[in-house]
Amino acid sequence: MLMKATSWQRHATTVLNERQIKVLNRLLDTAGEEFAQGINARKYQSLAKVSKATATRDLAELLEKGCLSKLPGGGRSTRYSVLLGQTHEGTQ
Repeated sequence: MLMKATSWQRHATTVLNERQIKVLNRLLDTAGEEFAQGINARKYQSLAKVSKATATRDLAELLEKGCLSKLPGGGRSTRYSVLLGQTHEGTQ
């Protein structure tokens, strides 16, 4: 729970849409469990009930805003994880 509070404090001024907030909360609530391998566009699409294009756009925005980091790999299997205890530049 502390990680969730810290993450939201760090992004208090970050403008996010309702879908992004919903998915980030889900990622933070289940960190290390359901999303141990990260989240991809298909999983985001399922959680947020959006099209693949919207899921990809939302994930790209979350990456750009420093809420997520890209995991190794790419293409259709691109996965992202929540940045915990780090700023956008990756420093504490």
